[in-house]
Amino acid sequence: MSAEPPSPSQVPSRQQLLSASSAWVGVLLNVVPGLGTGYIYQRRWRAYWLTSAAAAGWFALGAAQAADIDPQLMPDLVARNQLVGLAGFLVLALVTAIEAGLAVRRSRA
Repeated sequence: MSAEPPSPSQVPSRQQLLSASSAWVGVLLNVVPGLGTGYIYQRRWRAYWLTSAAAAGWFALGAAQAADIDPQLMPDLVARNQLVGLAGFLVLALVTAIEAGLAVRRSRA
């Protein structure tokens, strides 16, 4: 017994996959673990990789700025850079969560 691959008419389209996904799960997964995990749930690979690239770029920018800072001499600057980095990741999580919810809503309309 071998399983036959599904015919093209049986394979759901991207639109069908997205509209069948739960909006609140996609939103929650983009906020709690962050970094676009909800896009994996929704099978939206381009959005996931763009989010990953944005997060990696934000991290690299923060690391480059922190390279010239001596934590012993400038602890206030280190703390500020950490807060800016955290705020950037929170903004990224909120934007992707809102976008994931809107994408499900658009696919169901």
